[in-house]
Parts: sequence; C-alpha cells; structure tokens
Amino acid sequence: MTKNKNNSDFEDIRKQINEMMKKGNGKFMFSPLSSLKQEPKKTENKENKENKSQEILNKIKDFNLKPREIKDYLDRFVIQQDEAKKVLSVAICDHYNHIRRSLNDPQLDDEDYVKQNIVLLGPTGVGKTFLMRCIARMIGVPFVKADATKFSETGYVGENVDDLVRDLVKFADGDAELAKYGIIYVDEIDKLAGTSSGGSRDVSGRGVQINLLKLMEDTEVNLISQTDMMGQMKTVMDMMHGGEDKDKKQTISTRHILFIVSGAFDGLAEQIKNRLSGSNIGFDKEYTDRYDDNIHKYLSNMRTEDFIKYGFEPEFIGRLPTRVACNALSVSDLEQILTESESSILAQYVQDFDGYGIDFALNKEAIHGIAQKASTEKTGARGLMTVLEQTLRDFKYELPSTSIKKLQLTDKGVSNPQNELEELLNKNKSQQNKHLKKEVEDFTERFKSENDIELLFEDSAVAKLVELSLKDNKTIRAICEQKFKDFKFGLKLISRNAGKKSFVITEKVVMEPDKELSTQIVDSFNEIKK
Repeated sequence: MTKNKNNSDFEDIRKQINEMMKKGNGKFMFSPLSSLKQEPKKTENKENKENKSQEILNKIKDFNLKPREIKDYLDRFVIQQDEAKKVLSVAICDHYNHIRRSLNDPQLDDEDYVKQNIVLLGPTGVGKTFLMRCIARMIGVPFVKADATKFSETGYVGENVDDLVRDLVKFADGDAELAKYGIIYVDEIDKLAGTSSGGSRDVSGRGVQINLLKLMEDTEVNLISQTDMMGQMKTVMDMMHGGEDKDKKQTISTRHILFIVSGAFDGLAEQIKNRLSGSNIGFDKEYTDRYDDNIHKYLSNMRTEDFIKYGFEPEFIGRLPTRVACNALSVSDLEQILTESESSILAQYVQDFDGYGIDFALNKEAIHGIAQKASTEKTGARGLMTVLEQTLRDFKYELPSTSIKKLQLTDKGVSNPQNELEELLNKNKSQQNKHLKKEVEDFTERFKSENDIELLFEDSAVAKLVELSLKDNKTIRAICEQKFKDFKFGLKLISRNAGKKSFVITEKVVMEPDKELSTQIVDSFNEIKK
C-alpha cells in the first residue's frame, strides 16, 4: 500500500516537473534524477535538537500546570487583561491536559474532543500577541504568528493557510511530532469578515475562513507544499535512492494544534450595542462610544450571532468556542508597563545607554509624562516605544560623545527634550573640554598601535582641536582622521629616511596638515642627500 502511494506521488511530481519544462519552452534545465547527488545530511547538533524536542515532549506528556500558575506567570510580563489571562489559562490547561491524557493512553485520542480554539478581541497594542507568546514560551511548544490578510483562498496570489502548519514544523526544527502540539496564532482575523465595495460578502475572505476551519478541526497537512518544487524534488530523490527518509511521515495532523485568532473588530461593539438597546441588558444612555470606557463592556456581551452578522461563516466561528475581550490600556496601565513588567521597553533603553557607559533613569513624573503621551497615540503599549524614541533620540546621539555619565530625565525633559539636552550640555562644558582632550590621547594611542609611530601633540594643538570640535560639532576622532589621513604614509616615509619614531604636532600642523607634512617629507629627503 505504501509502495503504491509512493509511486503515485512520484508520478504526480514527475508530471508537475514536465509541465514546468513545457511552460519554460525547454529553457528549464533539469538533470536526470539518477545523476543528481544527494547532499550529505547535516548531523551537526542533531543529537542536541533531538534531546531538546524529547524534553519538550516529555514536558507535554507530564503537563501539570494549574490555571493560577499560568496567570501568575503572565502577570510578570503583561499588565492588566485579568479576564483574558483567566480565560486563556483555563483553555490552555484544558487543552494540554487532554493531550497529556491522550499521550499516556492513546485510546483516549479517539474520543470526540472539541478543541478550545480562542478568539481574542481588543484594540492594538494591549498585549494579545504577547500573551500567547508568553504561554508558548512557558510550556515550550512551537509558536507561529501570522496575519490573516496575507492568505488567499487558493494560495496562488497570497499564501495558503496550510503554510501555517508547515511554518510550525520549521519552528520545531523540522520535528513534526513536536509541531503537532504547537500553537498557531492568526492576527487581524476580523479583516476576513469584510465586504466588497458592492456590499456583498468578500468571497476571498470566505474562502480563507473555510480553509482555516478545516485546519482548526482535524486534518492532515502535507509537509511539502505543492508549490515547493525543491521540496518535491528532494522527496523524489529520497524515494529513488532509497534513503532513510523514504518512510518518513509526509503529513502532520492538526488534531492537537491549538488555534488562536485575534483582531480589533472595529464596529462590532456598535453592532452589539444596537442589539442590546432594545433589551433589558442594555447600557445607560450616558455611555459614549469611547473605546477605553465602553467598547470592552459591549464586546463582553458578544454572541455567535454577532460574529455571523459581522461577516463570519457560522461553521468558522463555531470552531472558536472560547472568546474574550481585552481592555484598552489606561495611562496608569502604561505607567505600570514601564515600571513593573519584566519585558518593559524601558529596560531596553537602559541597556542602550549603558552600552555607552551612561546611567539612565526616569523619575516618577517623567514616567507619567511618557505614559500620557503614549496614551494619545492610541496604539496601546506600542505607543511607549514611539514616545521614548522621540524623547530620547537626541540624547542617545549627543551624550555618548561627551563626558556625561548620568542621565536622570524629568518631566521637563519629556515635555521639551531639546531644552533639557541643551541645559545638560551647557552644565557640562568645563568637563567636556577634558573629555575632548582625552579623545586626542585616544587618537594618539590608536595611531601608535596601528603604525608604530608616536604623535606628540603640543598643548596649543590640543586646544585648537578642541576648539574645532566644539565649533563644527564633530568628534575629535572625526577631525583627526580627516586632517591626518595621509600622515600614516607620510610619517612612515620620513621615519625610513630620518630614522624617527616620534613627531611633534603643533598648532600650525593642525591648521595646515598637508602643507606641513609635505615640508617634512622634503626635508627628510634633503637630509639623505646631505
């Protein structure tokens, strides 16, 4: 049976290759399969990969986490979203407890089990993706994230949804056994529910929904795509050469892959509000449509009928039984992200400044100011990165070239960073001269190390370089490398002629380096003639 299937697969692939050759008008060069040499299989770190995969599989087989333990872990990285954390924690535990039971008792795998695939609703930047990344990292399973907008119904224009499963295998280092217990996360799923300009249902979006719902149940996905000709050819080669891969499983089951989809679902809250307005469950008229105050309240009352009316196929939304809405982030939440989250973007900036030997910190008022600015961006936690970059970019540019080793940013620095920077530089002027003089010393040390020639700068020459640095707003290194770019060649020539290993750099040499170098070279040749 297997042999006949392999022959059938071989014939299908051979036909595809012949078809490609015909379309290419004979320009497609293809050597006979018998003449192709198989590349040696990579064995480097193979044992380590296998051990790592087995370790994760054992962890899944012995899964014993409790929902509260998962939530406690998420609390370390994601601020707020308590309800989403609870829902996700329970769904994850139920899912992997079922996998644990089926792994320990294969007969249980035949039971009808409905996966708790999840829908996450909420605005951008509230932590939807990060929640799932943290969970996947905690458990250790492969995790793949993609945007729904890149897929097409057939896969000829956009990508095929089956590629999600194949990507999961790639993230599992090619271990299909491990990949089938992974997590697939599809963002912007609400874009598949759109309508065309004529008001009719988007056929392409509907097609992608149908293809996705097949994956979300229990289907077999080919590990090699039909459009992956190199992969197809390798399979043929393995069959013909009788390699060790001939019995390797060519498909992967999606039975135990957990699917999570998310989106902002713009307009859904208004739709739910309209549904509730005629019922006893409705909200008071004082509520407005501002996202941070009310949209979460409406989304928390979502029903399957709301998703269907929004544009989802009943079969598709039926495969997503676990649904939870995330809150928008307040100014206070953004402050907590900066100060309490273990994944805070602020830690990245502290490390950036530390790379230049600068101790960077924000006082309480500055943190509040950044959070307020980020809130106006309406991009959730992503707004923090935007505001921090705008606020600190000039500090990161200027301070590494100064003697300043501490930056304590205040609320004034957040509201007007340019003025704060100028004040800081003015206070540091006296120290800056010392710093620039030290840069001259650093240049002489580099020059001697690279050329075995010592430069002896007179005090007047150093003072002139410092003056030029402040005037032109350039580093001493840039000025010296520009002015003395030909000195390594010229001074080596003089050294050979006159046997000198050290040279005095005067203020005149700084001002007219080329002229002074030429004069010294001529003098060295004159000395030889004498």
